[in-house]
Amino acid sequence: MDTQPPQQGLKIYKRLVRYALQHWQWLTYSLIGLVIGAATEPLFASLMEPLMDGAFLDKDPKILAYMPFAILLVFLARGISSFISGYYMTKVGRTVVKQLRSELFDQLLHVPISYFDTNPSGQLLAKLTYHVEQVASASTQGLTVIVRDTLTIIGLLGLMFYQSWQLTLGLLLIVPVITLIVIYVSKRFRNLSLNLQKSVGDITQIANETISAQREVRIFDGETYEKERFEAANHHNWKMHLKNALTDKISTPLIQFMIAIALSIIIYIATQASVLETLTPGKFTAFIMALILLLTPVRRLTAINSILQKGIAASTSIFSLLDEQREQDTGKKELTQCKGNVRVENINFRYNSSEKDVLSGLSMDVKAGEKYAFVGKSGSGKTTFVNLLPRFYDYQQGTIYLDDIPITELSLSNLRQQFAYVSQNITLFNDTVRNNIAYGHQQSTATDKDIRTAAQAAHALEFIEKMPQGLDTLIGDDGILLSGGQRQRIAIARAILSNAPILILDEATSALDTESERHIQAALVKLLENRTTFMIAHRLSTIEEADCILVLDEGKVVESGSHAELLAQKGRYHHLYQMQFSEQTD
Repeated sequence: MDTQPPQQGLKIYKRLVRYALQHWQWLTYSLIGLVIGAATEPLFASLMEPLMDGAFLDKDPKILAYMPFAILLVFLARGISSFISGYYMTKVGRTVVKQLRSELFDQLLHVPISYFDTNPSGQLLAKLTYHVEQVASASTQGLTVIVRDTLTIIGLLGLMFYQSWQLTLGLLLIVPVITLIVIYVSKRFRNLSLNLQKSVGDITQIANETISAQREVRIFDGETYEKERFEAANHHNWKMHLKNALTDKISTPLIQFMIAIALSIIIYIATQASVLETLTPGKFTAFIMALILLLTPVRRLTAINSILQKGIAASTSIFSLLDEQREQDTGKKELTQCKGNVRVENINFRYNSSEKDVLSGLSMDVKAGEKYAFVGKSGSGKTTFVNLLPRFYDYQQGTIYLDDIPITELSLSNLRQQFAYVSQNITLFNDTVRNNIAYGHQQSTATDKDIRTAAQAAHALEFIEKMPQGLDTLIGDDGILLSGGQRQRIAIARAILSNAPILILDEATSALDTESERHIQAALVKLLENRTTFMIAHRLSTIEEADCILVLDEGKVVESGSHAELLAQKGRYHHLYQMQFSEQTD
């Protein structure tokens, strides 16, 4: 993976720091603490001159009297400033993490559905967890080290210039070498960090898939395969960490060794007779103390490079999601009382990754309250079409009208309020039965009676009342504590409660046993009398009462009519029906 140029990295880090600057009050307290803390280092080194010359050599009673208190005050100021800077910088950092996670989650709620088609959930979860933590270290710990240690180095160098500018210039000769090392290491850290973050996403993705599909893994004896897949990702992550550590652990000692070379040269020069005449023991001690104290902030500055590069790489990942274009909500119109008339005129649609149309020239005129059913082999475009109605995807050609208004002219929120949706892939939340039925905006409007009525209509109340806490029973991750039929009845109850004028049923009764399905079908016939309904079903017995059945093949309508009319035509629908009838008889 290619690294970004330094200018781009600096631009990204500036954007990251702007998040911290939003909390300038806390940042100001922290910076004051950092400045005071940085000042204590050269101040302590400067005390070495009067300590050596005045106390030990001249036995000055005044210096002997105040020196212990001076040293005590320096370390007291250092301790207090360290607490203030550390606490408020941590507060800024955790607030930045909280803000970034909120923005990322909000963005995930508003990016187009197509974004999730090409971005694995594990990578997205890694952005919310691991990547954000890397950003926190870069925005706070990085800022702390840069400010404190830069000021400390400036202060110590100033003291060293004051004590002996000749020796200090000798030290600065090593700076270009250190700079070249830092530049090279920065590029390598950025590259390694990008690969490391991707490897974390791979681990999260594989673990998430395996946990979600544990039954399939075990029934198909997939434990060995999944373990090997996880171990490969885990080994790659281990290798990236070691490469990162290798670069970090080599660069810091190398820079310190460069400084040690400079220190050796300085000591050699300082011990020459001509130089010794200009330096008192106190001055020389203060100079050496400043030089020794200089090693720690230099070491931290070189070590922080790793954290900064990880943060910049993580920021690149995070900002790429935050910069994704959101769903285009350009509609301004609002439907206050939707009747449910849907007119489709010559719709063409293809996915971004597809080279051919999934739907081609699709047209229909559905009156309010009518039930339209779609049948056809897998991949014929049935689910794709119903996904166009609430604008999960936007068609490329044609127009879909809702009550004679193009759906693109309606706001997304208003448009989707007109639909209730029950998919073949039921999604339930790790929450109570009550909150799963009264989900979303219904939580604030639905009464206990409304929820019970909807559950009863979906034939779900009979098993809900047998649960330990009834409607307040937790059902586990994705309703794991419920059977397949129970999960689907909860989802149907949710759709019934919404009371939307248009209902989409995508294999809504596929997981129900025969008796439950019969009850549900009876309930739906009664409850959906005044609703426009779009039904997708492979079991043709569930759509016999539909006003119109459309047979799709490769995105085109090849037959349409009522159940009786299509049987009379003895075409594809008749063939499908005969096959299913024969299977049921067998």
